[in-house]
Formats: sequence, structure tokens, C-alpha cells
Amino acid sequence: MDTAVATAAPYLLLDNITVRFPGVLALDSVSLGVRTGEVHGLMGENGAGKSTLLKVLSGVNSTSGGSLLLAGVEQQFTTTKAAIEAGIAIIYQELHLVPELTVAENLLLGAMPSRFGVLDEKALVKRAISELDRLGEKIDPNMQVKHLSIGQRQMIEIGKALMRNARVIAFDEPTSSLSSRETEQLFKIIRALKEEGRAIIYVTHRMDEVYALCDRVTVFRDGRRIETFEEVDGLERDRLISCMVGRSIHDVYGYRTRDIGDVQLDVQGLMGPGLSEPASFSVRKGEIVGFFGLVGAGRSELMKLIYGAVKPVSGQIVLKGSRRKFRSPRDAVRAGVALCPEDRKQEGIVAIASVSDNLNMSCRRHFSPFNVLNSRKEAATTTDYITKLAIKTRSGNTPIGTLSGGNQQKVILSRWLAEDIDVFLMDEPTRGIDVGARSEIYGLLYGLAEAGRTVIVVSSDLAEVIGVADRVMVMREGKIVGNLPKAQVTPDQLIKLALPS
Repeated sequence: MDTAVATAAPYLLLDNITVRFPGVLALDSVSLGVRTGEVHGLMGENGAGKSTLLKVLSGVNSTSGGSLLLAGVEQQFTTTKAAIEAGIAIIYQELHLVPELTVAENLLLGAMPSRFGVLDEKALVKRAISELDRLGEKIDPNMQVKHLSIGQRQMIEIGKALMRNARVIAFDEPTSSLSSRETEQLFKIIRALKEEGRAIIYVTHRMDEVYALCDRVTVFRDGRRIETFEEVDGLERDRLISCMVGRSIHDVYGYRTRDIGDVQLDVQGLMGPGLSEPASFSVRKGEIVGFFGLVGAGRSELMKLIYGAVKPVSGQIVLKGSRRKFRSPRDAVRAGVALCPEDRKQEGIVAIASVSDNLNMSCRRHFSPFNVLNSRKEAATTTDYITKLAIKTRSGNTPIGTLSGGNQQKVILSRWLAEDIDVFLMDEPTRGIDVGARSEIYGLLYGLAEAGRTVIVVSSDLAEVIGVADRVMVMREGKIVGNLPKAQVTPDQLIKLALPS
């Protein structure tokens, strides 16, 4: 670590910050200092208080105690505009883009160039191209954001914040949707910002990123600052994990062998949007099959074709020996196939609806004869799965959008566990989820497989797909290019297969 950074006074100081919500102490006298020219890592389980702290910094959340100082001067941000004007930029994991607007319009939203009161489109596009070059992205600035991949949208969100020329920049899980190339480019940008003397907060659940990027790291747990490690080099991973979760997790994946049965899902020559050649593969009862590949390899598209969310142009699906044709996800669910989508917030939940509504939205048809809602049965189902999956929520009536990512994922899983599902399609199941919750999700997946269910795990996380899968299939440029049993899987093999030839 740079000795100048180590001895400098903090440019940003959050001193004894306390935040209370009804019935919840979200932050309990938390103090954090961030220096110019440093990348300060922030780690902790979902619900530990990291996002709440960022919202204090951005003027979204008000405090019930404590102070915020920039360069020794106390600040009180009552609006996000005030924080932005003071030189604060927050890049949240949840994207804040306008899908119907172009890339250029999103990048300069709120700061559109004009001439004589009229939008200067040439200047708009020119500035957008310059920022896209900085990000290393080859994207048409006139393209609507809704047509971009999630990874590309994340880079646009990052570019939007960087264009404000902020002195303090906080990144909240910025690589959760990025490819390895985009992640590498982001790291170059962050290192350049560090050299420019910016104060950078980097929130992540990925320890490799902390070791690669951060000068110091602070751990939060249950709304409190547990410890700040002044040296990342030499910091033991087990110590960092134990500090985060309050217990030891020696193997986050906890792989368990089990009996594998007959073929349960057989995909034969399936072809459709996102694929460059027909896909064929089979998965057995009790088997967990991983699908690995770079962003844009066609993995999510293949899952949606299986699930009936996108109509295939050819091929067929054989489920438990019977040919099936899914015209919609409803057909798939009723046949015993469920998808937990990659974009959890956009495609997996109704954020403003309650935990109970999200959990019961599919299975309620089983206990609501004549379209009359059985609220007692619905409440019992909700309580049952909140207990079984240890979902952290104040009640079943809590809006699901206020829950952590790990708990939202548990609600989606509960929705399908309440149905009679044989095949679980899990697309990036631990995206944006902390190490403790990830371990719980993996345990749930093993439990499904041990009960004879079939589980497909789509993941961009190389360690995850190796750690949980009995077999790994690799996709590249819209086609399946590899099928490796666990005993033969190595990181080098998977990367070689995934990279364009």
C-alpha cells in the first residue's frame, strides 16, 4: 500500500452515523474514513448496512445521529442533488437508466448540451462517444438502452457517474453483471481515478476483487462496523469471511455427492434467438449441471427457450420421457420447469408487492377455487417458507423490494418450492449475494438435487460453477462447445473453451 495514502487524513469522514427505520436500527454509530488516492473496500453480508451507508452519503437516507465531513467541513445532504453538487457519485448495483432513451441521452441525463435553448445533438453524441471510448465500450450512442445487455447497461451506469467528475466515488457491486473483459477495463478506470486522487469506496462480495484492487477494507455486520483492516496484503481469507458472517465458513460451496438417476430433461436440437446453432443436451434426476460462458454466449437465451419465455424456431423438449411444447412460462411451470432469472429485479419479482404476493403468485391457483383468494392458506404458505428458508423479513407483508438480494432470491425459490417443480433453471443464482447467503443458496440447491430434482446453474463465476456442479457445459458465441464431468474440470479448460477462437 502507498505510504502516503496510509498516513493521510481522510477526505471523507462518516462519524458515528446512526440510521433508524421503523422497528429497525439500520446503522449503529458507524464510523468510516476514506482518503484521497485510495480504494477502500467495504464488505459484509446482505443487510449488514453497506447500502444504507451509501444512501446516507448520497442524500437518500437521513440520519438520526452522527456527522458527515468532506475535507474537514461538515455536510448535510438532504437531497441527491446536494450530494452530487458536493462531488459525490454513487454507482448502485440497481441500475437507474431510462430504457426508452438512447445511450447518449442516458449518459448525459440532467446535463444535456444545448445551443440557444435547443438540444445540441452533435455535442451530445460527441461527448457520449468520448465517454464510451474511456469505458472501452463499442456501443452505438444512438441505440436505445433497452436493447443492451445487462453488462453493457452496467457500464453505462458507471460512465454516467464518472462524467460528473466527482471527488468521492462509491461503487456498489459494479462487476456483478460484467464480463471478464469489462471487469478488467473497470479496474483500469478505478486505478486511474485513484491516481487522480479520488476517494473511492468499493462495495463487493468478491474477495478476489478486494485483494486485486483495494488498499484497505472495512467489514460491516448487523449495522455495525466490525473492523477495518489497514493492510489487504497478507490478510487471510478465512479471517475476512469469519469477520463478515460471525462464523467460520471453510468451504463456501460445500459440495455434496449424491445419487444420480435417469434422464429427466432432454433438450433436442433447440434453436431460437441468441443461439447460433441448435442446442442438444440432457440432465438427470439429482444432477446439478453448470453452464459457463462469457457474457453474450447465449446461456440465458437458451434457458428462456427451454422455459417458454422465448419461442423456439425448431427442436423439442422431452421431460421425464414425454415430449413437451411450452407456448409460455405458464405451460412450463405446470409441466414442472421453473426459471429463476438472471435479472432478478426486472424479471423475477414485483418489487412493490409484498413478500407474500411474490411467493404465492404462482401456487395460489391451487388453493383459490372459483378465483376466490384463500388468504388464510396464503399466509400459512408464506410463514412456512419464511421459516424453512430463513428469509430475513419483518413480515410477509413487507415489500420484497426492501429485502436484500439473497432474501429476494430465497423468495423466488420459495415460489417454485411451493409448486410441483422437477427442473430448476437457476440463472446467476448468487449475483450480488454475500458469501454467507451464497452458502445457504448452495445448500438449498444440493437439497433439491438430493430430493431427485434436476438443477441447472448458469454462472459467470468460474469458481462457483466449478464448486457446485457435477458437470459443466460451456457455451461460446451462441453454441454449446464443451461438456466436462467434475473430475475433468479445470479453470484453464473452461476459459479456453469460452474464449472466441
